[in-house]
Amino acid sequence: MNLTISGHHLDVTPAIREYVQNKLERITRHFDQVIDSHVILCIDNLTEKEKRQKAEINLRVAGKIVHVASAAHDLYAAIDMLMDRLDRQVQKYKQMLQDHSHTALKRMANEDLEGGEAAAAA
Repeated sequence: MNLTISGHHLDVTPAIREYVQNKLERITRHFDQVIDSHVILCIDNLTEKEKRQKAEINLRVAGKIVHVASAAHDLYAAIDMLMDRLDRQVQKYKQMLQDHSHTALKRMANEDLEGGEAAAAA
């Protein structure tokens, strides 16, 4: 998996980079078919009292790009919220892939009817 971490109005320190990498390990534990990911960390100075830390990620998996964004007053809290949301999205995508690989309901209904008739005849 290729990982790109960039900062907008922010210097990405080794501590922040390591924190993001550790959090992304949880995602790759649940779903290992991640091609690459691009993390953008930024600080918006709205007013002096209200500073908003934003974290965004574009995660490219086979057949889809998952985009998640979060904002908080603390950058680490924004990253935590981002990874929680991303984890839910990836699990939902993985479940969708698993659901599509099963046999169609139409076929299952026909097999059940044939199996039921065979059991009734015996």
